[in-house]
Amino acid sequence: MEKQVVLELQHVDIVRSKDLVVEDATFSIEQGDYVGVVGPNGGGKTTLLLAMLGFLPIKNGSIRVFSEPIQSFTAWERIAYVPQGAIQVDDHFPLTVRELVALGRIQRKNIGRPLKKSDWEAVDDALHLMDIEDLAVKRLGTLSGGQKQRAFIAKALVRNPEILILDEPIAGIDATSLENFYKQLSDLNRKKTLTIVIVSHDLSTVFCRMTKLLCVNKKVYLSDITKESDPNIILKKVYGDHFHFVFHKHECTGDFHHD
Repeated sequence: MEKQVVLELQHVDIVRSKDLVVEDATFSIEQGDYVGVVGPNGGGKTTLLLAMLGFLPIKNGSIRVFSEPIQSFTAWERIAYVPQGAIQVDDHFPLTVRELVALGRIQRKNIGRPLKKSDWEAVDDALHLMDIEDLAVKRLGTLSGGQKQRAFIAKALVRNPEILILDEPIAGIDATSLENFYKQLSDLNRKKTLTIVIVSHDLSTVFCRMTKLLCVNKKVYLSDITKESDPNIILKKVYGDHFHFVFHKHECTGDFHHD
């Protein structure tokens, strides 16, 4: 069965502050892909994501979302986005985890109305998906970095999106929480056929868990990740010929249980 193309870019140029940041980007992402976005700092990764989400205009080319031109696409509830630095909230922020996740159920059509029973059921389902039911009544300011991250992703997932886009979500997370975090994303990708696009500097995890690699350094290269993939060939396109990748094997091939 042929997979649906959910995001498609053709010859896209993106300019910011008069500088050409992304040049001639042409690639497509299919339903169920788990895409790792990599590249040097300042290479255009966040700019590319913002254009794919309709937050930034493009100078040339075209973007299609679920086969519809981005200019006319309106069903943005089908896409969830967790921006860079989302977890940097004030420690005195009064919301509990359950209240934060519930905010994800608020849309234009129900602003100002109490949430329904079905909304709260969806909130509890999202807490379960991210394995944070035990944190439901805790305030955000009391959580660790990894716990905050899972809370914000639960908020993104509470609408049951078809695409989840994460921009460097792992800052301040210890190694054990990090492995659990990536495993949870892998489970969501596999069990719910959720398309995931994630900016990551953890190259070992990208090659270990993900199905496609999107390299961004002004130019954009998309490639499949298979057992036969040579990371060095792919990554030298964006990091330069001097780059050498050493693979550090970790828990990706087996189950990693959350304590």
